[in-house]
Amino acid sequence: MSPTLQHVRRHALAACGALLLALPTFAQKAPPVAQGPDLDLSIRYYTRVLTDEGVLRESRYEERMLRRRDHVWLARVLPGEAVRGHDDPAHAVDAEAKATAATHVHKHFNHVVLPRHVVRAGDKTRVEFIDAHAREVIAIAPTDYDNVNFDGSWSNAFFLVDPQAVAALPLSPRPTVPPGARWHEREKNGIFQRVLWDEQRRIPLVVESGNRNGSVFRRIEVKPQAVLATTLPWQNLNGYAQKEYADFLD
Repeated sequence: MSPTLQHVRRHALAACGALLLALPTFAQKAPPVAQGPDLDLSIRYYTRVLTDEGVLRESRYEERMLRRRDHVWLARVLPGEAVRGHDDPAHAVDAEAKATAATHVHKHFNHVVLPRHVVRAGDKTRVEFIDAHAREVIAIAPTDYDNVNFDGSWSNAFFLVDPQAVAALPLSPRPTVPPGARWHEREKNGIFQRVLWDEQRRIPLVVESGNRNGSVFRRIEVKPQAVLATTLPWQNLNGYAQKEYADFLD
């Protein structure tokens, strides 16, 4: 079967979090990964898949991410046409306003276009989606994580790729830019994985995976922003209705 757009997105996220191939599993009792600095990021995803029917499918999209201690906010960047005729909600992140207004048009829960808020409280991680137009916070139970393409990992949410998984990939001798970033890469059975890891920011700048025959290729480009947002959207949720994913099921 030809991959749907949802499958393409799922695989792109899986490539970022799990680097396509299974990496070494780290024991639950391992010490928690150190925090990284606050970041505002622009993330671009590209996927190219050649199907068995000879059809080449390409997918491109962009997301904005706010990373603060114990909080990750991820919002899809949507074209202006998606919110034409609707007032932007009063939030600091443009992607959030566009996404929530677009969802209002469809009258149903669509996690792809709603901002995702991942929170760490102690040793627990929870995820919720924010509909600013409807003024709703939609909580996701762990049993429903698969339905919203969330793997439950704080490290994958906060760092985009678990630093321990990156460390398991051999260092590459090829030169890197900017200073302080190093390529890690591995190839096995014709399938490659590459991560350009910025140790100071604790974030990948590039993640690539695919196979040598060219039928699958995925690339994620991460660009840190020079100025951090001072107004954080999860601080503006007072008065929002609390809902659950199950409330939207037929």
